[in-house]
Amino acid sequence: MDQRIISLYDEYTHRPLGRDQFLKQLVKITGSLTAAMAVLPMLEGNYASAQTQPAAGLFTERVSYPSSAGEMKAYVARPVALKPYAAIIVIHENRGLNAHIEDVARRAAAEGFLAIAPDGLSTLGGTPANEDDARQLFSKLDGVENITRFGAALPYLRTRKDCNGAVGCVGFCWGGAMSNNLAVAVPELKAAVSFYGRQPDAAKVANIRAAVQLHYAALDERVNAGMAAYEESLKAAGIKYEQYVYEGVNHAFHNDTSAARYNKEAALLAWSRTISFFKKHLVI
Repeated sequence: MDQRIISLYDEYTHRPLGRDQFLKQLVKITGSLTAAMAVLPMLEGNYASAQTQPAAGLFTERVSYPSSAGEMKAYVARPVALKPYAAIIVIHENRGLNAHIEDVARRAAAEGFLAIAPDGLSTLGGTPANEDDARQLFSKLDGVENITRFGAALPYLRTRKDCNGAVGCVGFCWGGAMSNNLAVAVPELKAAVSFYGRQPDAAKVANIRAAVQLHYAALDERVNAGMAAYEESLKAAGIKYEQYVYEGVNHAFHNDTSAARYNKEAALLAWSRTISFFKKHLVI
């Protein structure tokens, strides 16, 4: 697909660019409204194909947990056997808790972890079905309160009989930035994995106690602009970290509901590295 289309969609989903303006520019690039409408489904999430890891053979439930910034709702998945597991907080993109992220939580559960996927829009009524509505709601969230809400998942997890007390997190896009910020703000976190997420304040990187793993898409100029400075800060602070850049792929390459941006080879490699990282740094 024309890289200009991918870049335009990235601008639309992150700046944000209004949908009408996005569609007008998409028509200009593709040459016609018909061509633009043919491309659009390849860009937007197809959640009918989101369930790659079935719930059969796993224990799943929907829960709520408290935070000082409001109650959070979340999706939980783990192996069926009731015993203590290392836990992973799975943090969604700027579309909220959807079928894809729930599937990612089940993938972690299938690897032997207790996975919890909080809904960052819980205090605003939860994630709506329409992606554009969800995107607009994210602009109403407070950054500090967001960290408080996701950070509150740790004490909640430690009250559960199926958690062994070791907790990590993995986030994608908006969630990748949140994963980086949780590593800064929550010293009890043992491991943090960020997929194409914005980097935290360099002055606060020394506060990190977790091991950090970073996944970047080589074509993702917007996020990659902060990559070198973050790595320099991690090195200066003596933080254990791993950093991977996947050549020829775009932002959101792990999201298999977006045909235009998903890259199977890079996604599978990055996920295998993620699971190996958690198995190394979390006690299971």
